[in-house]
Amino acid sequence: MHLIRFLTYQCFRLAVVVLGVAMLNFLLIHSAPGDPAMVLAGESGAADPKFLEQLRRDFGLDQPLYMQLLHYLGNIARFDLGYSYRQNLPVLALIADRLPATLFLTVPAFLISLGLGIYWGRHAAGRRGWRLGAFTAVTAVFNAAPVFWMALILVMVFSYWHGWFPAFGIRTPGATQSLAGQAADIARHAVLPIVTMSLFYLAVYARLMRSSMIEAMDLDFVRTARAKGASRQRIVRRHVAPNAILPVVAMAGMQAGQLIGGSVVIETVFAWPGIGRLAFDSLLQRDYPVLMGILLVSSVVVIVINVLTDLVVGYLDPRIEIVT
Repeated sequence: MHLIRFLTYQCFRLAVVVLGVAMLNFLLIHSAPGDPAMVLAGESGAADPKFLEQLRRDFGLDQPLYMQLLHYLGNIARFDLGYSYRQNLPVLALIADRLPATLFLTVPAFLISLGLGIYWGRHAAGRRGWRLGAFTAVTAVFNAAPVFWMALILVMVFSYWHGWFPAFGIRTPGATQSLAGQAADIARHAVLPIVTMSLFYLAVYARLMRSSMIEAMDLDFVRTARAKGASRQRIVRRHVAPNAILPVVAMAGMQAGQLIGGSVVIETVFAWPGIGRLAFDSLLQRDYPVLMGILLVSSVVVIVINVLTDLVVGYLDPRIEIVT
């Protein structure tokens, strides 16, 4: 009963948030400088006033702003995200075409950074001396280094110097390969982007896991288990780690939805044809419908992941009651 009420509340909240995000995205993007009709006219080599007027009329840009907003919200209610000025394709089709490439980067990067971060932070909690110093230094570098700088360093070392992995793109141009060969080629191209995206979040989860482990070591039930003569490994495995992992899972849930937004830099540096690259190109081209569609889809993903995170945390710790 609590779960049904929780999911009903979350669906209502999702609808309200989508409405608010759609209105905010529309107003912010349309307040930005630049005229998409001028961009389209410039690309076609014609800037005649009649041609500009025809373009604005064809795409509904000649209507008042509030009419454009109402039309946009009505389309969203019908699951229609609009039509791309530049690509001459439905926005939903463009996003659906680019989303798998982004997920191919973000999902492995998230799982790798979360798994290695928990493992590394757990073992670093009991380290002292030079091992603790090395942990602190490495995680500080990963956490502070700009993503684009880290990407360029990896490209220089592993692509330019050693030639182990391709530097840019999603596949080798003009290569004729079997299905297995194409999959292996895409995987080789994805290694450097995935590693780059993983390093920052790996440092965040490792530092948080270590802090949570140290804090859990001082809890009363851990002292009781230690007084009963339980071994350190059993205390860590049965009592400390299950409690220390909860803040890490909660943090990971909040950051998982940000991976799509954070992929803009990664996909631009590595020329990866995903959602982030599409958003960057749409911004330069003043392709408002595509940009608004990407922002809206990203917002929905963030909300859904937050709901799943609440369910996972409630499952890991039954003491946490799901409430609306």
